[in-house]
Amino acid sequence: MKDKKIHEQRMKGYFLQATKEILKAEGLKSLSVRNIAEKAGYSYTTMYSYFQDINDLIFLCVHDFYEECKLYVKDRTKKRGKNTTHLKSTIRAYADFFIQYPGIFDLFFIEKMEDFGNKKSIVDVINSSLDQICEEAWNDCIALNLISADHIEIMKSQVRSTVFGLLLLYLNRRIPSSYTAFVNQLNIQLDRIFDISTGTALSTENATVNNALISIKVGNNR
Repeated sequence: MKDKKIHEQRMKGYFLQATKEILKAEGLKSLSVRNIAEKAGYSYTTMYSYFQDINDLIFLCVHDFYEECKLYVKDRTKKRGKNTTHLKSTIRAYADFFIQYPGIFDLFFIEKMEDFGNKKSIVDVINSSLDQICEEAWNDCIALNLISADHIEIMKSQVRSTVFGLLLLYLNRRIPSSYTAFVNQLNIQLDRIFDISTGTALSTENATVNNALISIKVGNNR
């Protein structure tokens, strides 16, 4: 029984590794039961002995890529302190992972939900990946009163929009044209988000109101 279990895990590993390699190199559009089986070195009928369908494999790949990203971030930020600098470093490391593996970025953030067979479990892992990987750093900042708990959800939303938006433009349109410029833009945006929370700038709500009032005043003076 033990040998059978070991054999099953080994076989699953072959198909999983083949799927991950295709996703990294060619993307989801190139994925099929037949080319997974061919890369794994087995027939596609054999694959169905271990997986219900291709979406089961995609879910495992997404989860593995998430864990790879988590480890990547941890390895690059483990010597930092518990402060907003560490949190920003964690966010930058998350972005760096997808620059290293643009195929994974496409899988996570370009593909449509229906391409995953409408499996909510896959989408949930993807949508929460940035928040989950940075969760400890966020909590450290709250515990040390570096960030207000009242602002946390707004800030997380701003960080997600910033990171995903900048990555989308950089990886798909090469805007900005260099990695150095990308990092500079990310740093500027993160500094603005965190400055608002720590009180060195107006709160998000006040900034929005003030901008609206300025627009009205300018419009009336024309």
